[in-house]
Amino acid sequence: MTLLRGRLDGLEVTLGGRVLEEALAELEARLAEQPSFYRGSSAVVNFGDTTPTAADLARLRNVLEGAGVTMRALCGSAEELQAFAVADGLQYDPPATRLSDGARSLVADFAGARNDIAARRKRGESSVRRVKLDAERARPAELRLVEAPQGTLYHAATLRGGQTLHHTGNIVVVGDVNPGAELVATGDVLVFGRLAGIAHAGAGGDENARIYAVELLPTQLRIASFIGADEGLVQQNKSRPEVAVARNGKIAVLSLDELNKLESSGASSA
Repeated sequence: MTLLRGRLDGLEVTLGGRVLEEALAELEARLAEQPSFYRGSSAVVNFGDTTPTAADLARLRNVLEGAGVTMRALCGSAEELQAFAVADGLQYDPPATRLSDGARSLVADFAGARNDIAARRKRGESSVRRVKLDAERARPAELRLVEAPQGTLYHAATLRGGQTLHHTGNIVVVGDVNPGAELVATGDVLVFGRLAGIAHAGAGGDENARIYAVELLPTQLRIASFIGADEGLVQQNKSRPEVAVARNGKIAVLSLDELNKLESSGASSA
């Protein structure tokens, strides 16, 4: 389905994954539904993996200009797109980095994680480890260079079972994440509500990514390639915000107070 949505800098039109002739016809009909609403805006056109022809671009420009929309930039993985953009005096936006198959697989290496969880439960431990502060292990704070965070996706609604959010950057959910729902982000995951589903932060391999929640009762947590799960958490009565971090090759859950103390002492989270 042709996707037409607003951005901070105008419109984004996604035409990939379909026959362009059909997609352009659908776009033209969509613009005609609210002609005054779109007039005067500019658009970035994302072709995905589809390779348009010069005739396709000419038709697209006519459709947009007919609705008072200026075509500002082209985006997609086809090599010809950049040349088309230069020839037409348009910007070229390279496609966003895609998550690898390994990063998207929330069940990868789960067998090993399940054995670790079972061993913890036999020892009477929580399978998502809670860290106890040890003042003797504190060390002076170290400066580290970090990359500027990518865009943040905000979702202001409850995420129900079977629904997923995948994003290159951070994900913020203002609402609950129910069992069976999935969040996958290359950056941090923040849930202003109850996190009872699956959350994967640092999906691109960032071990410094974190998972925050007002009520942390996950089915599964994953940071980079580290996995933790604790079905027993849903039976506990907790009312404090918590954060999951990667520590010593495992996922640990701390209260925000404990996290602040760790950061003040300079203890690393990786």
